[in-house]
Amino acid sequence: MGEVTLPRRMFLWCVAVIYMVAFVSLYVQVPGLYGNEGLLPARWQLRYSGKPLLEQLLSSPTLLWLGPWLGLDTHTAMELLCLAGAALSLAATLFEALRHSLVFFCLWTLYLSLYQVGQVFLYFQWDNLLLETGFLCILVAPLTSFSGPRVFREHDGVTFWLVRWLLFRLMFASGVVKLTSRCPTWWGLTALTYHYETQCIPTPLAWFAHQLPVWWQKLSVVVTFVIEIAVPVLFFSPLRRLRLGAFYTQVLLQVLIILSGNYNFFNLLTLALCLSLLDDQHVYFWLCRRDKLKDQINGSKLQSWLCYLVELGVWSLVIFGTIVCFDLQVDATKNHVLSRTAFTFHQFNQFLKTVTIPCVWIGVLSLTWEMVTSMFRCACVSGFLRRFWRMIQWTLVATATASVFSISLVPFTYIEYDSNARLWPGVRQAYDLVDRYQLVNSYGLFRRMTGVGGRPEVVIEGSSDGVTWTEIEFMYKPGNMTAPPPVVTPHQPRLDWQMWFAAVGPHTQSPWFTSLIYRLLQGKRDVIELIQTDVTKYPFHLQPPAYIRAHRYRYWFTEPKADGSSPQRWWRRVYDEEFYPTVHLGNTFLDGMLNQYGLKDKSSSRRLSNSNAAQAVRWLRSQVRGVPAHTLIWTLMACSATFCLLQGLRNRNRSSQGASLINPDTTTTKPDTADDADRLLEDQKETEQADYEEEEDDVSCRDEDVEDDKEEGNDLVDDNSEEEEEVEEDKMLDESF
Repeated sequence: MGEVTLPRRMFLWCVAVIYMVAFVSLYVQVPGLYGNEGLLPARWQLRYSGKPLLEQLLSSPTLLWLGPWLGLDTHTAMELLCLAGAALSLAATLFEALRHSLVFFCLWTLYLSLYQVGQVFLYFQWDNLLLETGFLCILVAPLTSFSGPRVFREHDGVTFWLVRWLLFRLMFASGVVKLTSRCPTWWGLTALTYHYETQCIPTPLAWFAHQLPVWWQKLSVVVTFVIEIAVPVLFFSPLRRLRLGAFYTQVLLQVLIILSGNYNFFNLLTLALCLSLLDDQHVYFWLCRRDKLKDQINGSKLQSWLCYLVELGVWSLVIFGTIVCFDLQVDATKNHVLSRTAFTFHQFNQFLKTVTIPCVWIGVLSLTWEMVTSMFRCACVSGFLRRFWRMIQWTLVATATASVFSISLVPFTYIEYDSNARLWPGVRQAYDLVDRYQLVNSYGLFRRMTGVGGRPEVVIEGSSDGVTWTEIEFMYKPGNMTAPPPVVTPHQPRLDWQMWFAAVGPHTQSPWFTSLIYRLLQGKRDVIELIQTDVTKYPFHLQPPAYIRAHRYRYWFTEPKADGSSPQRWWRRVYDEEFYPTVHLGNTFLDGMLNQYGLKDKSSSRRLSNSNAAQAVRWLRSQVRGVPAHTLIWTLMACSATFCLLQGLRNRNRSSQGASLINPDTTTTKPDTADDADRLLEDQKETEQADYEEEEDDVSCRDEDVEDDKEEGNDLVDDNSEEEEEVEEDKMLDESF
């Protein structure tokens, strides 16, 4: 694989942005979810038993244990951690020098601290994915200096390879679990006929995608299987164009998911992982840097033709396998493409047993190649001390990379039991030691399709007299049949997501729902703001309801009118059953459920801390209260992108001006006065003198290097000039990443 300096810089910038989104999104929701009067107060997760601080940190690795030392309660400490993470990630987004290994370690530690007490509202696969990706950023980002990730290091390809391996595990497992779950909709290729209307928070485009013909939906499922199961193997292809083809197929899938569903920062994070499939040359192609493209390695015509034939053969094999496995046939009479699953569950299970271990060995060979290549580069560095230092760095990086790869095999092989059982026991023991830190995780998205008989949706109703009932409408999830689906990406309204999971089963499977009913009866503003940021839109904002109940409905997207126009309503629904009985404060059933789940706080009310940090946190909360989370996030992202763009343009102009002064023959600018001409002449003379002195220094350095090499008995090539050229090229790059 070619140089990865630019993709690595882009990756680190993207992860910094995603960290900012995640921290801000969670910060807005902390009071209602984890506050002292929230749904699941975070202080219940931290029991101060008088044990030493180190022992508490080892049992539950979270910085929230330090709250009492700062005079903060758990709720305020969580807000402080969110603010610290948001500020640090924003700074890393704006300034490339801060995309440093220590900065990413701090971000990972902050998010892990919140994850440890997040309970059900933070136990999503994308939270695990962010933690694992954030840990990899600690290895990928530079450590030795704060010069930013623009500086080339010989071992960058080794650490960046782990990002590609994570992308492979994520996509391959997501495709496999759809078939190992034995979900009839995935096996019948009809999953997408239900997906668009049954996903948690659809977008307006989901309504239009739902209207597509069935044969197209089935063909889309086939393409999804190909992109998630067959294509990921090409991530490790030695042929560059195969990797680029795999990159664009993954981008296509993620963009379509973003357009049709609100999956917070998950798809953006997956797109960031896809950058590991690129190299500098392709980024130069995006930037229209033709002066850089000419440096591509041009092999013989025979070699080029052989590569083309191999690539054509690989894609032909993928297409042929797709046609055979899914029995694709063209119905010319109806202009349809017919498809069906042409293999059995037993056959797929045998296939999985056959390919799981070979996939591991493909990863081993690919990683070994990256390690050997980087070791050779380190060995070719001129100067004994520099070469020795680079080899020490390579040894540490290679050891860390091999260790992370080894323990990741445990969650990866969960997809196939026999392969998991064949792993070395020492690898499992190492995985058990680091499991609490979420360094590596197992993945499998959309395992089963829910809502086949209609989208289940819980509708909460409140009443002041027990006779007249008013529906409590959520800001994001479906409820009001005339309200269009929202667009909230990359924000994740975590209560709305859990309401979607709660509707699938009885309320006893979601103990937090009882706490929600209890807090609404109490009229707690922090919880109400989870439902409606603008509390005036909450029907009981003046006085809490005396009674609350919940019913389950079945929702479907409406159909277009006969003339093809869109209907006035987006949804239609039918009543299903009672989800939660009518309760009021002091109700026997409600008190029994609260006591059963331990949700009733028997301790006395806690006094607010008056420390300077607590007062600052409360003041900042008052400034953002009432601002929708997605609006706040979009504003921060837009401002950050604008700042980075202006910064890049300014640096490009500065570089162009510097090049014009150094090479006056290549510019058409003429001096306005005689003084300007004299000044330019003096600058040119000084530049020539500096170049002459630099050449003399280079010659002397080369002589010393040759003598060192003779004493060492080495015949290594001097790479000083190439490294200087790399640095000069990096200085001319757009710093907008």
